[in-house]
Amino acid sequence: MNIELTRYRVKKGKTERVDEWLAFLNNNMDEVLITLEGEKMYVETIFRETLSGEEYLYWYSVRGEDGQDVEESEHWIDKQHLAYWDECIDASFGSKDLTTEVVMIPKKIRSCMEE
Repeated sequence: MNIELTRYRVKKGKTERVDEWLAFLNNNMDEVLITLEGEKMYVETIFRETLSGEEYLYWYSVRGEDGQDVEESEHWIDKQHLAYWDECIDASFGSKDLTTEVVMIPKKIRSCMEE
């Protein structure tokens, strides 16, 4: 199981597009959830923060082994998600993975994830 929290910087001037992007995901959640199965993504959550005048998005995920990468998906929802990504995420910043220190998942829940 892979558990990650990663920070990405939003490009300057893209706040409104990020608003649209996140609304798009929320408004199409049934389709989003379908795509998570192929990725073996058990939990995926997006957080947003503005810090020292810079806007960031954080992805928190709990994922099984050997899932499909979103870039490999042919699903329309993933294609639109990646189009927003390319438009809004500042590639020059790269990504910042935070270090996992403690994982608290009850055995009953963990066993369901590892099936």
